[in-house]
Amino acid sequence: MIKKFDKKDEESGSGSNPFQHLEKSAVLQEARIFNETPINPRRCLHILTKIIYLLNQGEHFGTTEATEAFFAMTRLFQSNDHMVKMSYDVVKRWVNEAQEAASSDNVMVQYHALGLLYHLRKNDRLAVTKMLNKFTKSGLKSPFAYCMLIRIASKLLDETEGGHDSPLFDFIESCLRNKNEMVVYEAASAIVHMPNCTARELAPAVSVLQLFCSSPKAALRYAAVRTLNKVAMKHPSAVTACNLDLENLITDSNRSIATLAITTLLKTGSESSVDRLMKQISSFVSEISDEFKVVVVQAISALCQKYPRKHSVMMNFLSNMLRDDGGFEYKRAIVDCIISIIEENPESKETGLAHLCEFIEDCEHTVLATKILHLLGKEGPRTPQPSKYIRFIFNRVVLESEAVRAAAVSALAKFGAQNDDLLPSVLVLMQRCMMDSDDEVRDRATFYMNVLQQKQKALNAAYIFNDITPISSSKLPDKLTPSRQDIYQEQLAAIPEFQSLGSLFKSSEQVQLTEAETEYVVRCVKHTFAGHMVFQFDCTNTLNDQLLQKVVVQMEPSESYEVTTYIAATSLPYSQPGSCYTLVRLPEDDPTAVSCTFSCTMKYLVKDCDPNTGEPDDDGYDDEYVLEDLEVTVADHIQKVLKPNFGAAWDEVGDDFEKEETFALASVRTLDEAVGNIISFLGMQPCERSDKVPENKNSHVLFLAGVFRGGHDVLVRARLALADGVTMQVTVRSGEETVVDVILASVG
Repeated sequence: MIKKFDKKDEESGSGSNPFQHLEKSAVLQEARIFNETPINPRRCLHILTKIIYLLNQGEHFGTTEATEAFFAMTRLFQSNDHMVKMSYDVVKRWVNEAQEAASSDNVMVQYHALGLLYHLRKNDRLAVTKMLNKFTKSGLKSPFAYCMLIRIASKLLDETEGGHDSPLFDFIESCLRNKNEMVVYEAASAIVHMPNCTARELAPAVSVLQLFCSSPKAALRYAAVRTLNKVAMKHPSAVTACNLDLENLITDSNRSIATLAITTLLKTGSESSVDRLMKQISSFVSEISDEFKVVVVQAISALCQKYPRKHSVMMNFLSNMLRDDGGFEYKRAIVDCIISIIEENPESKETGLAHLCEFIEDCEHTVLATKILHLLGKEGPRTPQPSKYIRFIFNRVVLESEAVRAAAVSALAKFGAQNDDLLPSVLVLMQRCMMDSDDEVRDRATFYMNVLQQKQKALNAAYIFNDITPISSSKLPDKLTPSRQDIYQEQLAAIPEFQSLGSLFKSSEQVQLTEAETEYVVRCVKHTFAGHMVFQFDCTNTLNDQLLQKVVVQMEPSESYEVTTYIAATSLPYSQPGSCYTLVRLPEDDPTAVSCTFSCTMKYLVKDCDPNTGEPDDDGYDDEYVLEDLEVTVADHIQKVLKPNFGAAWDEVGDDFEKEETFALASVRTLDEAVGNIISFLGMQPCERSDKVPENKNSHVLFLAGVFRGGHDVLVRARLALADGVTMQVTVRSGEETVVDVILASVG
């Protein structure tokens, strides 16, 4: 890097300092080499050394000279020389200097010194903790350094399990009483962003933010109301105390502050205040940026879920916003909000669809137009007057781009498939679409035309409602991450006794069979196959003076299940998990007997061992440990499957094996409770958002779909009526009669 000099030069003194006669202008001229491509690391290092020498000699660089040299140096970060980019080892030698600088009276020096010390120690949690303890006790002069210290403490709190009883939390809370507003806000922000914060712990931070809401400084008011807006998403009750201050901010001259104040009030206010707030925000919504309009829309969406009866007010406001000018993100937020209102409130469906139909008449965003057309195809045919949507959809075929025309054709097909009265008109429109200039549109029209002409519900269900979108192989990931069930399948297939069982149908969640803080921890996973069940017992020995060997869990069934094989865990040393297995044959003489209770006992050979070395004794003794009973329910035999169009799937399965029974759920007091119990008991997938029960309803229909062990589709329609308890009429359809009997027998 530096030119070598021979011994003669060194002795004469002429070569003792190669940089002795450097000229600043010449060095800066040489620094232009930094901008060359490719970068020459050797020459650049030599010139950088010269610049450092000049700086150390006290040479003054003018503003222009320093700026040009600095930005030329930044080009060197693009060098591929890995030794040049970062020099951690060199910086680590400056720890003592950095610690001295951390005591400096200069606020910026102290801030940067603290930042450097943290980055040097951030991979050593103990060193970071010691550094925090030192500075929290001694105090700092720089408000910037205090802010960094708060962030470091907050990060450390997230990583550790000390929780809010930690001295670090006390330090952050003490910063709420700092004289500097920036430090106070940083502390308040850190507290409100902590996970699992209680209302009591939030209260001091919220009080500080409440004071900032009345600050004469716009930046402080903005910071406070924006932070309160975020708090209101998770803890609306904690922000309620600030409602009066937020009301005053509605008329703030800064529209961003006013918008955030109103959206916060929408999250914390009562149902009676909604109308007034909506009127206030409509007066200036056109004056704010798209970014804040999106915030308003998100607040309205949350409000609709909180007060569903106010959907008409929200819908009118959203429709007016939809007519205003705005970018894609803004329009998408409104469309998504209207769609969520339609899905949550069935009575708002027609109003919402009408607003969306009006919007696509003049929509320049292809993504939104296709999304709305898909929604019209899904929801439109089920409305009292489906014919009124046909005109809006066919207009898209005439006026729009290829992608929108193709989506419109698919939507039309769904109207024809579900409404016999509209089918002739839809077929006429399909014939016109077959003359389209685009291949995709023509192909779709031809395909749907042929399917609709067959007038078969099963064909409609398979090829119009539950259509599958092809995926380009180029978009597939190189390697899919194996699912939890794939991992279990591989583990079980490696055991010779299980290789003949076939493919794994379902694996349950882990079931705890021991209480916490006991000698042994045992959890069970139930694996269901076509004709067998494998019970995997994951065992952990928590005693350091014992070694367990030949561990099995003996199971005694209450029904006609038959235990065929036990596979023991060879050895269970202290704190090292191991697994043993029990293979059970499912009942063949009574296929409907799917539920069963097993009493479980863990049996093993105990050998005492030295807690320090883990060396076991030669002799041992047999022992056993009684576990909790294990339940097998109908849900263990059913996989959830989502049917996007339940009505079409219901028709496709047919009524060959349909059965219906009525049950009284005397102990259940609400429809919500009944729906939750049925879903968890059967382990099936709710469809058509039927798991949501509308408010103030005395009746409800629940749609469930699943696949029974062996690959048989099963659909359940449960009509619920609230009287003295809940009365439930259950109708089950499947392609296999036994499956229908299993469901009804389990419910009964």
